Amino acid sequence: MVRVIFTLLLFVGIFGVKAQTAATLDSLDEKVFLLNELDFFIDPTNSLSFEEISSARFSNQFVRRPTYQNKDYRSGESYWIRFSVDHIPTEKVWLIEFYDQTIDHVEAYVPKPDGMYEKKVMGDALTFQNRKFAHKNFEVQLYPHENSVQYYYFRVQSHEFADIRIAFRSVDRFISYSLNEYFLFGTFYGMIVIIALYNFLVFLAIREIKNVYYIFYIISVALYAMSLDGVGFQYIWSNFPQWNNYASGICLYSVILWALVFTRRFLSTRTKAPRLDLALRIMIVVRTLVFVFELFFYPEFFAFRFIEILPLALIYYSGVYVLMRGYRPARYFVIAFGLLLIGFFVRTLVFFNIIALTTLSHYSLHFSFVVEMLFLTFALGDRITILKDNRDRALRRIIHQHEVNMALKDKVTLELEQKVMERTTELNHKNTELEEINTRLVKQTHEINQINSVLDLDNWKLKNRIKVVLEERLMEKTMDYEEFKTLYPDSLACYRFLEELKWNNGFTCRKCGNNKYFDGAQKFAHRCTRCGYNESITAYTVFHGIKFPIEKAFYIAYLAVVGKKPSTLESLSAQLDVGINAIWGFRKKVVERITELSEHGNEITAAKWQDVILDSVHKSPKSKTRTTKAENVSE
Repeated sequence: MVRVIFTLLLFVGIFGVKAQTAATLDSLDEKVFLLNELDFFIDPTNSLSFEEISSARFSNQFVRRPTYQNKDYRSGESYWIRFSVDHIPTEKVWLIEFYDQTIDHVEAYVPKPDGMYEKKVMGDALTFQNRKFAHKNFEVQLYPHENSVQYYYFRVQSHEFADIRIAFRSVDRFISYSLNEYFLFGTFYGMIVIIALYNFLVFLAIREIKNVYYIFYIISVALYAMSLDGVGFQYIWSNFPQWNNYASGICLYSVILWALVFTRRFLSTRTKAPRLDLALRIMIVVRTLVFVFELFFYPEFFAFRFIEILPLALIYYSGVYVLMRGYRPARYFVIAFGLLLIGFFVRTLVFFNIIALTTLSHYSLHFSFVVEMLFLTFALGDRITILKDNRDRALRRIIHQHEVNMALKDKVTLELEQKVMERTTELNHKNTELEEINTRLVKQTHEINQINSVLDLDNWKLKNRIKVVLEERLMEKTMDYEEFKTLYPDSLACYRFLEELKWNNGFTCRKCGNNKYFDGAQKFAHRCTRCGYNESITAYTVFHGIKFPIEKAFYIAYLAVVGKKPSTLESLSAQLDVGINAIWGFRKKVVERITELSEHGNEITAAKWQDVILDSVHKSPKSKTRTTKAENVSE
């Protein structure tokens, strides 16, 4: 086990308790020292070197001051800190860490095993890449020594307050602590991003400018927290260390500015509290003038953050005042800024060493900001809910007023009915005249209907004439597919044509010769009453077994009969939306049928293109030639 013994005298600080003996940290991986627990020397001239400080002449100048508090810090002067560590052989690696990331300049003099001292320079005045550890704090790694007491010296100088706390911890403890700390940072800034996105979506839905002001406010809070934590310097402006002197002041001004603007808009102080609205506007102007003065003339004044208690107190008072005047949405607003004031108060008590420094007290302002933003989000949502309730109440009042108006309307209606009765007689007389006119109109309507009937008949004759003309054209020259569809628009028309062509002279069973039938299994099919033979509408025709619409097959057969070929099979396939192989196969079947008829002396012309349809219509019932396949398929 590693035993690390610090030869420092520990004091209880502000309560003046009697000094303790040196602490032995043989079972601990971490110990945090405040400045009043360390031996230090203040150099007001900033001129002493390490050789002078480490000499025997200055050994008695390092004293411990238990009554020291943060408010006693002297800006711009050098603080030399010395403490000793009793080293023993160990496998652990140890670090010394400074918590305050805003310190301008830190010089660490670390003893090496050869007896010499190594100087390491750190601080936020240098770029982040100069640090050995990629961490927001300043860390110094200790060299291993063999059973010896070594003295470590640190020189700290900053133009504003520096919270000098030194943590002595092992690397194992440092890794665990750093991961947990960055996890909390991620949670904190993640909540800010989520709340900002939520309010942006709310703004897109309701279009109220106060949500935009609130988004600017919480973004300013995030930037201010990043400037205090050192996270902003690590991830955003790591190559611009000079920005560290201005970041916290500018971001804090932005926080106060948008908080004041949001307060005026959310509380509607212009109408609900005109005097407070004037005070808020004056506060905005005064705080802006102070910011300009700090930015251009006295940047060191950025460190005096306690002046922000004035605008925060005014905001809190405005919320309480408007709430007492009956503005219900201000209740969550008051709670939110009340918690923020508590966070500022706790942070102030930590600064003056009135309460102990713990993780909770150190990050009290962060916790306050998170809870405040949540309650402000509740306040915005509560305002929408209250406005909705007010709208509903107004709607109910409108409905009630509407009912009153309806009652008044009924009353007026009764009065009007009496006047209507007086006018009825006069209207009856007028109605008689209108009836006479209506009789004449009826007569005229009858005449018009007769004329329309004549026109309908002429129209029907005209349509029939068009069909006849198309049929005549069918016999004379080739029609395109659109014209052909006028005669055979769908499969139903084609099946009816086939039915008339096949069975116009009656049905004869091809198996037994029976002439009686009933409807078959398919539409337009005939089933023999004697043997039960079922003959489909396409059986014994060139259309039997086709795999595409029959009306398209009609057109292909028509083209084959009249001898009209399309430019290519591809164009006919594209026109009919049928595969090329299917068109070619069916057309070949039709051509073979035409050839067969020609061999028997039957000449096929455009006028008799339907003759190729029936390929076995003249065969006797007992004929077995070319029937077996059709019978099997039709069954």
